[in-house]
Amino acid sequence: MSPTVPTEWTPATTHDLWVGLGVLTAGLVLALEKRRRGVRDDRVWALVALAVAFGAVGARLGTWLQHLDLTANDPAVIHWIYGNRSILGGLACAYVAVLVGKRLLRMRWRTGALFAPTVAAGMAVGRIGCLLTEPPGTPTDLPWGVTVSPGDAATWGVPAGTTLHPSFAYEIAFHLLALLAIWLCRDRLADPADLFTLYITGYALFRFAVEPVRGNEVVWLDLTRPQLFLAATLPLLIWRSVIAIRRRAPGGHRESPVLAG
Repeated sequence: MSPTVPTEWTPATTHDLWVGLGVLTAGLVLALEKRRRGVRDDRVWALVALAVAFGAVGARLGTWLQHLDLTANDPAVIHWIYGNRSILGGLACAYVAVLVGKRLLRMRWRTGALFAPTVAAGMAVGRIGCLLTEPPGTPTDLPWGVTVSPGDAATWGVPAGTTLHPSFAYEIAFHLLALLAIWLCRDRLADPADLFTLYITGYALFRFAVEPVRGNEVVWLDLTRPQLFLAATLPLLIWRSVIAIRRRAPGGHRESPVLAG
């Protein structure tokens, strides 16, 4: 007897499909930008593999330790299978993975010029899956609000007919605008690698500001968990961005990405 193949197209399937398309889009943009800049160092693809792998782990485990009382958190295996995912946790782990990977591979040149448009494009596409499958935000009277259908009402715990902020649409718009800004400024900075620092800082500021309409749980000082994480990391990001903006010339000698490899 042949095995039964499930045919139901679930929200999780839709979400994962768009995440996969986001990863493919990011890979395509990286390949194009790598070629445009004349980078022949193929160790970049090892960094991509590390970023994807550790980003996936960070996204899944980034929402695990939600309570100071550790007994109130789900077992790690249960959370891995059924828990929510955090894009901030994924980005943080991917960033650390790239830093460690560069050290292990002895890459001395900065890769931010390649990864800035790559991540922005991948995020813009991947977030479509969130827009199509997850509760979009808090109630709103704005004309562009998303109306909750009877089918989604039970799943989201919101009365049918309620209009909600399309917070993921806001985020998609941010990443597309960021991608445009990166394109316009791609060769205007003293060190193009600073594009990634400026992009991540901009995203952190945007995400902190948009959190009130996301509908995430407020846990302390009227802040959500993502806002608390961002409050701890934003000072460093802003400091790095100020240095990037004031930079007048690339500092120090770096291995050329064109000649490497």
